[in-house]
Amino acid sequence: MQKKIRVLIADDHAIIRDGLRAILETQPDIEVVAEATEGQEAVEKTERFKPDIVIMDVTMPGVNGLEATRLIKSENPDVKILALTMHDNHQYFFQMLHAGASGYFIKGGSSAELVSAIKTVYQGEVFLYPSMAKKLLSDYVKKLRTGTDRDSTERLTDREREILKLVAEGRTNQEIADILVVSVNTVQTHRSHVMAKLGLHSRTELVKFAIKQGIVALDK
Repeated sequence: MQKKIRVLIADDHAIIRDGLRAILETQPDIEVVAEATEGQEAVEKTERFKPDIVIMDVTMPGVNGLEATRLIKSENPDVKILALTMHDNHQYFFQMLHAGASGYFIKGGSSAELVSAIKTVYQGEVFLYPSMAKKLLSDYVKKLRTGTDRDSTERLTDREREILKLVAEGRTNQEIADILVVSVNTVQTHRSHVMAKLGLHSRTELVKFAIKQGIVALDK
């Protein structure tokens, strides 16, 4: 029997929680194990119910989604966070990714997109809501045209630069984890941050970027 994806819904609006639960309960491979109305409750229920994914509203009263994400990831690094927000802007997006979120979903998206987001995040990948992905790609193209991407790697930490180089060399997440003596989940988190900071959306784009920056060389 296939393991169900265990989900915790954290949002301060009952109508949003009810709507999300109704959507997810139609999926045979997804199970809603708990709900939370604010950040601290989300942290406590994550510890109690051990969900695979927390759907985290960004702007909740008290402990907000950003801080709750940091707290959850510090104690439960294997739990994936899917940010849920009304805000279709870069500020919230990068803040949540830096806090440890693996996806960014805009309220108002379709049921099919939400299910896709959950499954993408569960598999260890990063989910970007289409409108956000379009914005980031547009910004990246502008930087390529103007040459302003030259100092992009300065925003990366030393570990993120290591991850960038190893990914661009074709190493798998497991191989990178073995080389750096860290967990695969840690590699996936760093890789997500690299992709977000550089505005990249695939391994191909990452490799092209690394070659252009001289981080890896083309075989002669």
